Amino acid sequence: MSDIVTRIEGRAGRITFARPAALNALSHPMALAIEAALDAWRHDSAVALVLIDAEGERAFCAGGDIAAMYHACKAGEFATSRAFWRDEYRMNAKIAEYPKPVVAFMQGFVMGGGVGVGGHARLRIVGETTQMAMPESGIGLIPDVGGSLLLSRAPGRLGEYLGLTGARMRAADAILAGFADIFLPEEGWEEMKAQLVASGEIGALAGQNPPEAPLVPHLPEIDAAFAAANLAGITSRLAASGSAFAHETLKTMARNSPLSMAATLELVRRARAAGTIRAALAQEYRFTWRAPEKGEFLEGVRAQLIDKDRNPRWRHLIATLPQAEVDAMLEPLGPAAAIWEE
Repeated sequence: MSDIVTRIEGRAGRITFARPAALNALSHPMALAIEAALDAWRHDSAVALVLIDAEGERAFCAGGDIAAMYHACKAGEFATSRAFWRDEYRMNAKIAEYPKPVVAFMQGFVMGGGVGVGGHARLRIVGETTQMAMPESGIGLIPDVGGSLLLSRAPGRLGEYLGLTGARMRAADAILAGFADIFLPEEGWEEMKAQLVASGEIGALAGQNPPEAPLVPHLPEIDAAFAAANLAGITSRLAASGSAFAHETLKTMARNSPLSMAATLELVRRARAAGTIRAALAQEYRFTWRAPEKGEFLEGVRAQLIDKDRNPRWRHLIATLPQAEVDAMLEPLGPAAAIWEE
């Protein structure tokens, strides 16, 4: 059975993650299958909308298939990871720009590559089990798949906070941050899907009020700290705060790659200025293209997923990170390596 199931039902083109034992982790063939379905339905009059969901209760999609990339890159073979990210990002852009409504039902873990699929849908539905995050700085990457654009659109400096810490968002926080649109108890999802399939229309969709977003009380402190010009300035403001929230935030940031966090800060702010999905993806690809060879991706994955010692040996401390190294990771790639012309 395919890890992605695509078919037409009623008025809907349906895409279903079907790899629940692996938390529906997105592989390269799965990304290509999603893109192929979108291409096939773009001008098909039988398809009025696209519905994306996932099998299993634990995850919509918990991220990309990172372990496979690690082993190829560890052997010095970087073309595989670069091709995966290039094709994945092209698919992310097609979802964001799709001319027909795309509706995503996102339960359980929605992280990394899962955000790249569901987070760019026209209508993003979350439930009581949803946990969304962009935790890439913990493995030496950056919030990619257009994540920098989503983060840039969050209110105040919430995007910087979420990108640098990788903090998890339950349904209410995901809606607050602009990563989701509607909270709907999951017991009602199948009925809602049936209505969409039958009608091909999203106008009647309505959700319920989720519980209060846990991040709301911390927004003033987040805005004050994460408005600093650079990573060192953010940590300095958090340290000066002395609050329990600031203390926990600093502990989280201490575990992440300083290089990745500094690049994330720059990418979120560039995405905020540019404002388009393609600009964000092109900027992100500069980092991910270089990450296995010149960044800290291999060390981050080793510590978190391979050896699982949770003790990555990053090259720099936040206070001593050279800005030149951050700049080098974000330099233009040139036409031979770009996803599309920058």
